[in-house]
Amino acid sequence: MSATPDNQQQINATPRQETITGVVERLTFYSQESGYTVARLQRPRTRNLTTIVGSFANIQPGQTLQLTGFWREHPQYGPQFQVNSYKESKPSTLTGIEKYLGSGLIKGVGPVTAKRIVTHFGLETLDIIEHHIERLSEVNGIAKKRITMIQKAWETQKAIKEVMIFLQSHGVSTTYAVKIYKKYSDTAIAIVTNNPYQLASDIYGIGFLTADKIARNLGVAPDSEFRYRAGMTHVLSEAAEDGHCYLPQPELIQNVSQLLKTESHQPQESTITQIIQDMSKLDELIRERAPDQELLCYKPTFFHTEQNLATIIQHRLNHQVNRDMPRVQNWIARFTSSRKIQLSPQQQQAVETAAYSKFMILTGGPGCGKTFCTRTIVELWKAMGKSIALAAPTGRAAQRLGEMTGLEALTIHRLLEFDPKTMGFKRDKDNPLPQKAVIVDEASMLDLFLAHSLIKALAPDSQLLMVGDSDQLEPVGPGRVLCDLINSGIVPIVRLNQVFRQAATSAIVSAAHQINRGYFPTIEPISDIPETDCLWHGGGHQPEHGVQAISELINDFIPERGFNPSTDVQVLCPMSRGLVGTRNLNNVLQELINPPHPEKVEVSRGGNIFRVGDRIIQLTNDYQREVFNGDVGFINTIDTEEQELVVHYQGRDVIYDFADLNEITLAWAVTVHKSQGSEYPVVLFPMYTTHFVMLSRNLLYTGLTRAKKLAIIIGSKKAIGMAVRSVNQKPRYTQLQQRLIKASTEQFSYKT
Repeated sequence: MSATPDNQQQINATPRQETITGVVERLTFYSQESGYTVARLQRPRTRNLTTIVGSFANIQPGQTLQLTGFWREHPQYGPQFQVNSYKESKPSTLTGIEKYLGSGLIKGVGPVTAKRIVTHFGLETLDIIEHHIERLSEVNGIAKKRITMIQKAWETQKAIKEVMIFLQSHGVSTTYAVKIYKKYSDTAIAIVTNNPYQLASDIYGIGFLTADKIARNLGVAPDSEFRYRAGMTHVLSEAAEDGHCYLPQPELIQNVSQLLKTESHQPQESTITQIIQDMSKLDELIRERAPDQELLCYKPTFFHTEQNLATIIQHRLNHQVNRDMPRVQNWIARFTSSRKIQLSPQQQQAVETAAYSKFMILTGGPGCGKTFCTRTIVELWKAMGKSIALAAPTGRAAQRLGEMTGLEALTIHRLLEFDPKTMGFKRDKDNPLPQKAVIVDEASMLDLFLAHSLIKALAPDSQLLMVGDSDQLEPVGPGRVLCDLINSGIVPIVRLNQVFRQAATSAIVSAAHQINRGYFPTIEPISDIPETDCLWHGGGHQPEHGVQAISELINDFIPERGFNPSTDVQVLCPMSRGLVGTRNLNNVLQELINPPHPEKVEVSRGGNIFRVGDRIIQLTNDYQREVFNGDVGFINTIDTEEQELVVHYQGRDVIYDFADLNEITLAWAVTVHKSQGSEYPVVLFPMYTTHFVMLSRNLLYTGLTRAKKLAIIIGSKKAIGMAVRSVNQKPRYTQLQQRLIKASTEQFSYKT
């Protein structure tokens, strides 16, 4: 006999299929990536709610579902109904109709409006909306404009359901039907049928694996050339996400073979090699022979951008500025004397070099005077009558640069005037920046494409100063531009390494330099009256300890020292997964810092609860909204009827449709990679051996130096030691350094 809520006997080895119906009361868990759902169902003539588990395309509270599956006994949570398939029915009760309409499914209808409509039309409500929607004007408070909105939303939902049913019929559970419909509209099913791999390039969040699953269910053969080409592009795109600009051909072949392998198909190396050659002939892929004769495989945009960047940098370096060094030295003497300040020999060299360099790099660790040096260079350029532009990769870094120089600073995207219509920058070689001197801070964050867009937009007679710490983490995007520039030896560089007296009193600065030199940092155990700004919270080696310790620090220790957990504290994690990863800690911190309240509206999407007052982070570049990967803001308002969420980013509000909420996530805890370019009054930094895959010296160094006033490392000294010792990470595949050296001798590489 099968187990049911009324009969909890042992489940048979071969469970019996059953069909049940009910109304979805609430979602307990929902994964946007897989559609995996745990929900509570109200069944007819039963008092207790039923737990259902399965994959759903788009499940909402209020939906009436007919579910086919089997009962199982969960050892912790008791009886559950495992769903194999389902179909939706129109709700048949007043409560069900009201919950269905008010669930956020239809834009323009929230819980209040839904209640008014159902009160007026009763069980006829859905038929009225379907066939006589103009009658909604009979309901008090619903104007013609809102009726038009509801009608459009209802028709869109019908079309979206067609897309979802189509995807489900081919064995795919997905929450991306709304995005697919928004992208392709009425042509969605035709496009997916003709070229399912197009989804991987067009829809954020859908990758090759999902597209490949659809393709196989549509009957695309596993050895299809179309599939091989899509797999090739995917592998190179995945490499780019890991920071690589290319892959050596043997590695590309190996990765493609692994990707395309199925139970019935084993790709042959000769076939993949032939596809590579064919794509190369059509310039869909570019191969270049390295000095050691190994073939390097690039996506065309990566090859041309890397090659062109080296060329334009060398071109700038070939045209020097006329020098009058005695005049600059006299100005420095007068400037330092009048302000009663003194430059170190390295800082003096940096200011003198910046005076007449077309391109210069200023680098160094914390406390070595990069900020002071940059301010002095700005004052010198102002005295020389130069117009100055200041920029940084992120909004926070730009804000900090502006505060330290007293001039306006912009993100690089805003400096270059990004145009959402053309998806490109208005400022380029044909329309260069008007300023004669440009400073870019946090240059370690510059990836290949952003660096190329910036440098090609400089006027021929302008000067560029890049400021950054080359020992920090490499950029999130492809390449390692700052390191390649420094290692090439062709760009003027001044490296500051003298720690100044005031900074030397900071234990954060001292620990950072110790880490950089490969020594275990000097960090004091946490106490009631800490006498240092860099602390260690020990007492346990398990991640459970970390969650408890962070909670105690947020509740007691941090507020007692005058810091506001909502605005002053950032938890930085080596990775997203695990108990002390960002995903779990964001849920813990949300409950501590911004708990639910009757007056705080919230919305649940993709396993996340977004609540008014939450800190969030943008996960991808959204050029239409002009928000970019890593931008952090706070949720101002949530409108469940309009299905819109408003986030405040540094002086401006950005509106998100509920369908686009997979572009943001909670930011009470973020990864160290996402924190690049930012500083926080207080940093809490969990470090456990469970993070061993991500632990590295530059990750620890970068995370620690994000703290301005207080850093607390939580966890295991063994994990800290592992990070300090880990320096042999797999290098990024980039040829920029070699191209810069070749460009300086006019010996360019050739294409095969």
